[in-house]
Amino acid sequence: MHKPKKQQKPLNDLSRSLTPFDPNRTLITVVELSKESWLVGGLIPGVQRQPLKKLKPDENELLKLLERWRNEAEKAGHKIDRIAVAFEAGRDGFWLARWLRARGIEAHVIHAASVAVPREHRRAKTDRLDTEQLKRAFLGWLRGERDHCKMCAIPTFAEEDAKRPHRERETLVNEQTTVINRIKATLARLGIRSFNPKLKKAPERLEHLRTPEGELIPPNTLAELQRDMARKQFVVEQIRQIEKTRLEQLKQAPKTGPNLMVLVLMRVIGIGIETADMLVKEILSRNMRDRRAVARYGGLTGSPHESGSKSREKGLARSGNARVRRGMIQLAWRFLDYQKDSALAKWFEARTENARKSRKKMIVALARKLLIALWHFVRDGVVPEGVVLRPAH
Repeated sequence: MHKPKKQQKPLNDLSRSLTPFDPNRTLITVVELSKESWLVGGLIPGVQRQPLKKLKPDENELLKLLERWRNEAEKAGHKIDRIAVAFEAGRDGFWLARWLRARGIEAHVIHAASVAVPREHRRAKTDRLDTEQLKRAFLGWLRGERDHCKMCAIPTFAEEDAKRPHRERETLVNEQTTVINRIKATLARLGIRSFNPKLKKAPERLEHLRTPEGELIPPNTLAELQRDMARKQFVVEQIRQIEKTRLEQLKQAPKTGPNLMVLVLMRVIGIGIETADMLVKEILSRNMRDRRAVARYGGLTGSPHESGSKSREKGLARSGNARVRRGMIQLAWRFLDYQKDSALAKWFEARTENARKSRKKMIVALARKLLIALWHFVRDGVVPEGVVLRPAH
């Protein structure tokens, strides 16, 4: 595989701020978000106290508070040129950061797992203490120092919405599996094991099923099974609607960025539209720094543990995108069947030929290598060595 071309687009380093920091002209604010209230802490230039204000969850009230603190700093003789606001990623998503940026305020979303916390067995944990920790971490990040905290890349409104179809489909497929398993369990309790709920005529066959004793299904159990079958049919229809809409969008705008990536990825034999759509929307369309960042975001990196003479591997870090991790491990197994002559498949077979028990561990390494190879393929057009492609349409 040839070396890819270097990225021309400037990449952000989210582990530290690259903007020069002037503490005398910067209003620093952190927000501890919750469902019932927002706790806002600030560092105001020229003001000795460090204010802490609890607000109801209202973005307009937060904006008024920032303006009030700006006026306090100006009264103390410090002209504010920069207002920096940060809060942890959570259930509120990224809407508040986009809303603040649209009003000229520098907003950041902190990766919650990147903030160092005390390691006591029973450490004190309150919103006030959390706000102080966020303030210290955010201040170090603004100074340009590494390892204080890491920021999340804030997606646009359209980028967030593009992820909804395949995530909804994943939820519906899991719901469908749950309903099918419930139907099979109910029938197994009656001794019926040969019934397949997935068949098209399965609802019609329910009334004619008989137990090993020769009895019909009891009326209450039959009503329960009929409701489950109706629920399954409803979920299946919703899945079909999502898949139909996705195909129509690909046909209407095949040359747009994400859609073009999906079509390019589908040329690899063994990758279908569902896997291609998930990989593009979740990771391949993101502006990653390098191959290490790709593997790390995919959750396919290890977690070594070394202390003194002890050295061991604790397994996958699982700190990245769980959907990408699950999808890539499944794709890696499938890749071995569809791309047997590729360099990656031969590498895997050579490593596991005399150690068959290591296949489950090595499949993670193959998934990591395959993800990086697919990233180079859709970004730079570098075809992985030995991979067979479908003809371009």
